[in-house]
Amino acid sequence: MIIRNLKTNHVVNPLGFEFDRLSLSWVTESGESLSIYQSAARVEIAAESGFETILFDSGKSQEIDSLAYHPDIRLKPRTRYYWRVTVWGDAGDKLTSESAWFETAKMDEAWEGKWISPELDKEIHPLICKKFTLPENYLSARAYLCGVGLYDVEINGKRVGNEYFAPGYNAYDFWLQYQTYDVTDLLVSGENAIGFMLGNGWYKGRFGFEGGYHELYGSEFACIGEIVVTLKDGSTTVIATDEDWKCKPAPITFSGIYDGEIYDANLESKNWSLPEFDDSTWTSVRKTEINAETFTARRNLPVKIMEERKPMELLQTPAGEVVLDFGQVMTGWVRFKTKAPKGTRLQLQYGEILQNGNFYRENLREAKAEYVYISDGSEREVQPHFTYYGFRFVKLTGFEGEIDLDDFCGCVIYSEIELTGEIETSNSLVNRLFLNTVWGQKGNFLDVPTDCPQRDERMGWTGDAQVFAPTACFNMYTPAFYQKYMFDLHEEQKRLGGSVPFTVPVVKPKDGNGFISGSGSAAWGDAAAVIPWTLYTYYGDKELLRQQFDSMKDWVDYIKKVDDESGAKRLWQVGFHFGDWLALDGKDPQSPLGGTDSYYIASAYYCYSAQLVAKAAKVLGNNDMAEQYGELANEIKEAMRKEYFTPNGRSAIYTQTAMIVALYMDLVPESFRPRLVADLKAKLREDKMHLNTGFVGTPYFCNVLSENRANDYAYTLLLNDDFPSWLYAVKLGATTIWERWNSVLPDGSISGTGMNSLNHYAYGSIAEWMYRHMCGINPLDEAPGFRRFKLCPKPYGKLTYAKAKFSSPSGNIESGWELNEDGSLTFTFIVPFNTTAEVVLPDADLENIKVNDVLLVTKGLKAKQENQDVTCEITAGTYLFQYLPTKSYILTYSTNSSLKELLNNEETKEIVTNNLPGIVNNPIVKNDQFIERSLEELINFPMFTSIASSEKLEELNQKLVLVRQ
Repeated sequence: MIIRNLKTNHVVNPLGFEFDRLSLSWVTESGESLSIYQSAARVEIAAESGFETILFDSGKSQEIDSLAYHPDIRLKPRTRYYWRVTVWGDAGDKLTSESAWFETAKMDEAWEGKWISPELDKEIHPLICKKFTLPENYLSARAYLCGVGLYDVEINGKRVGNEYFAPGYNAYDFWLQYQTYDVTDLLVSGENAIGFMLGNGWYKGRFGFEGGYHELYGSEFACIGEIVVTLKDGSTTVIATDEDWKCKPAPITFSGIYDGEIYDANLESKNWSLPEFDDSTWTSVRKTEINAETFTARRNLPVKIMEERKPMELLQTPAGEVVLDFGQVMTGWVRFKTKAPKGTRLQLQYGEILQNGNFYRENLREAKAEYVYISDGSEREVQPHFTYYGFRFVKLTGFEGEIDLDDFCGCVIYSEIELTGEIETSNSLVNRLFLNTVWGQKGNFLDVPTDCPQRDERMGWTGDAQVFAPTACFNMYTPAFYQKYMFDLHEEQKRLGGSVPFTVPVVKPKDGNGFISGSGSAAWGDAAAVIPWTLYTYYGDKELLRQQFDSMKDWVDYIKKVDDESGAKRLWQVGFHFGDWLALDGKDPQSPLGGTDSYYIASAYYCYSAQLVAKAAKVLGNNDMAEQYGELANEIKEAMRKEYFTPNGRSAIYTQTAMIVALYMDLVPESFRPRLVADLKAKLREDKMHLNTGFVGTPYFCNVLSENRANDYAYTLLLNDDFPSWLYAVKLGATTIWERWNSVLPDGSISGTGMNSLNHYAYGSIAEWMYRHMCGINPLDEAPGFRRFKLCPKPYGKLTYAKAKFSSPSGNIESGWELNEDGSLTFTFIVPFNTTAEVVLPDADLENIKVNDVLLVTKGLKAKQENQDVTCEITAGTYLFQYLPTKSYILTYSTNSSLKELLNNEETKEIVTNNLPGIVNNPIVKNDQFIERSLEELINFPMFTSIASSEKLEELNQKLVLVRQ
C-alpha cells in the first residue's frame, strides 16, 4: 500500500492557520498490495517528528475515515504537532505513513506587538524597520505578522516567505488575519534587521466600479508583528512592533489593485533591511488602532507565483507599438530584466486583446492596469509588489534597443491550490474549451473567487462562485479556499439579518451603500447553501457542512421571512434579483436581464436551498430540522406548481431556463417531467439548437439534457461553433471563458466596453458536464467524497474518444470511452482503493460485454440488465469494458437529419439536390420554420407532399446513411 496526501484541515503541513477543529485526511493506494479496502486505521499525534511523546492515539479502529478524521485533542499556542496514520488492508497487510505536521499560531495569547503607523503623509508608501540582536544559543524563530493595506517583509535583506498580497482580502471591518512564517534560517546570532514595506491594496486603495472608492476600511498604513525566538534552553525572546521602530518613504510612489504601481529605484534606501544600514535619519512611528472586530490566525491559502510563462512573440503593431504576446490570458504580472540608463521610465501596460492588430484595453474601463519602473541605472530583475493584472498582451514603452524575449517572464499567480482534474477528447476545440475553464479558474481564484481579474471590479460575486463550484471542485482541490470565502460570507451575512450580499467581501462606501453593497438576490445569495453542500458532496468532510450550516439555514430563514411578510404564499415574489443574468432572450438586447421571470427563478432557488438545508440537517443528525425544511421545500414546490405550471405539466414560462431549472431543481411532480423534457427539446429546436441562457440556465443545461435521455442535444450544444456557443469563442482564439456569449464579434472586434471581461469563469461550468456526463465521473450524495461514486460516460458519435482523470479525495479516478471503427465501444476505468463504483454501460447487452478480455457474466461481478443499459459494481482496480452497442454510435446522415445539416455538408447537399431538387430549390425552405426540420417532417407540409413520396425518401435515406458525420 501507499499512503499519500496527508492534509490537516485540507492543507498540506499548514503553518499558523486558525484551527477551529482538526480534520485529518489522507489517500491510500493499493500499490502492489492485494488489499482493496481499508479494514482499520490508527492516527497518532506527537510532539516530535520521532514520535517519542505521543499526545493522541486513536488506537486501531474500524471507524476512522480517511476523508476526514477529527481527533479530540487540546491544542497549545505556537506549537508544532506531528501526525501519522497506520492503515490495515483487508488482505491483512498494514502500513504506517510518513509523518505530516501542523503548527498553531498565537491562538488566545496576548500580543506584545502593537499596531504602528508611520509618521508620514497617509499617501506615502512607507518602509518600517527595526534592528535587533540575538544571542548565539537561539534554536528557532517564528514571525507573526500583519500589515494594512498589503505588506511585504524582509529580514536581513531577504524576503520573508514566497506569498503575495498578505494579509489577503476579506471583510477587514469584521476580522483581520495575521500570517505565520518560519524565519529561523533568515536570522543570525548577533545583529539583525526586519523591515515592512506597505501598499494600499483593498484596505485603503481605490476599489469598486464606476470610479471606485478610497479608504474603504481605513486611511492609514499600519503594521504589527512579533518575532518569537526560542532559545536552546526553551525560553523565548520576542522582538515586537512598538514606537522604537523607524520609517521612511518607500521607492513605491503609487500602488493600486486596478491602476498598477510606480516604482522609482532612485528613491531606494539601499540595504534598508540589513543591520548595518544607517537609519539615523529615518522618521519615528506611532502607535495606532485598527478597527477590526477580530484579529485571528490566517484562514486563507497563500497567493503565490504558481507558474511562469515566456512570451510567445514580440509584436510591432500597425500603430508602431511594441507588444509582448504571451499566447494565454492569465492573471499576474511580467517580471523583466533591465539595465536601462538612470532616469529611464519603463512602462508596461496590460490588456487582454488586440484590436485591428493594435494594443487595446478599453474594456478594462477605469483600470489603468500599468506598471512604471524608473531606473537607477543598475542591472536587475523587476516585478510589482502590490498589484496584479489580467492580460495576454503587454505594451512596452521606454525600452530602447533590441528587445530580448528572454528578458521577460509572465508570472501566473493564484491561491496555492492543487490541480486535480484533466480532460481530453478527439476534438481539439473541446480540449481548448476545457483548458479555458481551468485558466478561468486560475485567473480568478486569487484569495477570493472573483468575477474577473482585469477591469475595475475584481470582486467576489456570490452568483459566479455558486454556479461554478462543482466545476471548481473537479478542476482543483478547493475546500480550504472555499472555507475562507464562506467564513467571510457568513460574517457579512450576520450583519444583514441572514441576507447574503451580492459580493463577498462587501464594498461598503462611507457615503452610502447603493447597488454595490446590495444583498438578497436569488442565485447569488444561494451561494450560502449551494457551496457548502457541494463541498460536502465532493470532499466528504462533515465539518465543511457543520461550519456553514448556520449560514445555510440563515439564508433560507431570511427568504422565508421575506415571504411571510409579503403574504406567506411560499413564493419569492418581491425584491431585486439578477435573474438569468446576461441571457440572450431578454426583451431589451441592451439589458443584461434575461427573459425568464426573475421571481420564478427566485422561487425556484427558495425551494432548492430549502432542500439543501434539509439534506444538510439530516447529515448532521438533526432529523427534526431536516423534516421542517423538507416540509418547507414541499410547500414551495406545490405553490410553484400552481403558479407556474398547467395541470398537464406545461411551463407557463416558455423559456429554456425556466424548464431547465424546473428539471434540475426537482420543482415538479414526476408525472410532469416527460412533458417538460419534450417541451425543452422543442424549444431548443425552435431556437435552432442553440442556447440563449445566462448565468442561471447555462450551468445546468447540458446536465439536464443528459440526465433526461437527450444526450444528443447536450452534445449539440457543446459542439456548436457559431454564436451563441462555447466553441464560438474558442474558434475566435479565446484562451479563457468570456463574460458574454459575444464578447468578441466574428470580425474580431470587441462587442462593447461597459461590461465585457475576457476572463469570466461562470460559463466555464460546462466542464462539470464534461466530467459527469461526457466522461461519466459522478459523486453521490449518499456516499460523499467519492467513497462510492457512479461511472456513467455517455459516448457520442461526433467524438471518437473522451477521457478524464480526477484526483479525488479518495484517490485517483479515471474514466474514458472510445468509439472504434467497427462501431464497438471501449470503456476504461480506474477505481481507487477503499471505494466502490457503480458503472452504467449505455445501450449494452449483458451477455455480450467483455471486461478485461473475459465475458462479464463469467467474471463474478455484480452486473444486471436495466432496460437498454447494463449496470455493474466494481471495486479498486483497472477495468476495460468492450462491447458492440445495441444501437449504432457511428453517426451518419439520414432523412431524419435537419435540412440545414444536410445542406451544410457538401456530400449530402449533392445527394439531396440530385434527388429532391424541388425541395432544395424552393426558396421557402430557407425560412426558419423549415430549414431546421428533417425531410421526414417536411413531406408532411402540403407544399412538399407531392415532391417526395415515402418510397423516394427511403431510397434517398439509403444513400445518406453511407455518409458519416
